[in-house]
Amino acid sequence: MRGEREKRILRTAEYIVEHNATVRETAKVFGVSKSTVHKDVAERVGRLDSALAREAAAVLARNKAERHLRGGAATREKYRGKE
Repeated sequence: MRGEREKRILRTAEYIVEHNATVRETAKVFGVSKSTVHKDVAERVGRLDSALAREAAAVLARNKAERHLRGGAATREKYRGKE
């Protein structure tokens, strides 16, 4: 992997861990696609820093488990006041 790519991979994983961020939030911050962030964190970061990879994977797993709650809250907010 090239130097800039490695830096991006590590920075995105660190951002996810530090901010408990979702893939979507991280993609917006770094200006890359959700697919790129997911592939970086799910596959590529493990080759560079296995401890960071485990931490990031734990955050993503928690976000995945909670996403139905965030979706429900967003839908409730969308229709609030349209009665």
